[in-house]
Amino acid sequence: MKERLAESELVLNPDNSIYHLKLHPEQIAHKIIVVGDQARVATVSDRFDSIEHRVQNREFITHTGRVGSTRITALSTGIGTDNIDIVLNELDALVNIELTAREIKNESASLEIIRIGTSGALHADIPVDSFVASSYGMGFDGLLNYYAGMKHVDEPNLVNSFMKHAGWLPGMPYPYTVAGSDRLLKQIAHDMTQGITATAPGFYGPQGRQLRLAAAKPDLNELLGSYSFNGHRITNFEMETSALYGLGKMLGHDCMTVCAIIANRAAGQYSKNYKPVIAKLIDTVIERFVV
Repeated sequence: MKERLAESELVLNPDNSIYHLKLHPEQIAHKIIVVGDQARVATVSDRFDSIEHRVQNREFITHTGRVGSTRITALSTGIGTDNIDIVLNELDALVNIELTAREIKNESASLEIIRIGTSGALHADIPVDSFVASSYGMGFDGLLNYYAGMKHVDEPNLVNSFMKHAGWLPGMPYPYTVAGSDRLLKQIAHDMTQGITATAPGFYGPQGRQLRLAAAKPDLNELLGSYSFNGHRITNFEMETSALYGLGKMLGHDCMTVCAIIANRAAGQYSKNYKPVIAKLIDTVIERFVV
């Protein structure tokens, strides 16, 4: 007899939808585009030929429809790896757990999840308004340390090399690094700049910014920019990719991130108008994703 998941562990709404996303299994596709910004969901779904489901709860907005004969979902995650923890676990539950019976299915399903985001580049040669795809996600947020499966997806040689290079402070979260889906990177980002994406647990101090509070590592960006491992350099900073890659790989899903570069931290530049760049990136991803 299968073990039944407790109500306190698999939390459902009164209509048996998954708690935070407020979705039923039939309301998502197996091809999913995630975005941080709620308003960007409609920007993605405007490219769909038809929309079957529109669901909103808190910061999580979901549109599922079709491009041609291919079913596809656009979903907003909000900002941060804590939100990615919610989104990845609940998406996985929708396809791999019988919700009403509260039982894990015998056969697991794999989702394809592409994050379209915005990011800041760490090298002067990566221009504002270009695209960067994440070959790895390097997490400074500590999230994966709460999961027993971390050791099976982490890249310890890369992590240890980075910690030594950066003089990582003992009180800072232990970093982790996870590779993105090689198949999706080849399919979607074959002509884009690729590199390690650093994922921070905040926008200011964790990314080396200083307003009224001094950063513990004010030279963090310089240390990131001067690091490389087996030909992979740290190209950009954002706030979601490491959790997407780590949880996705542990759960058996194919994940990748591609970001529009709206700032260049090394050159001190910011995009004058990044909305057309985001629109072009969305068009490019959908065209290559829906095959």
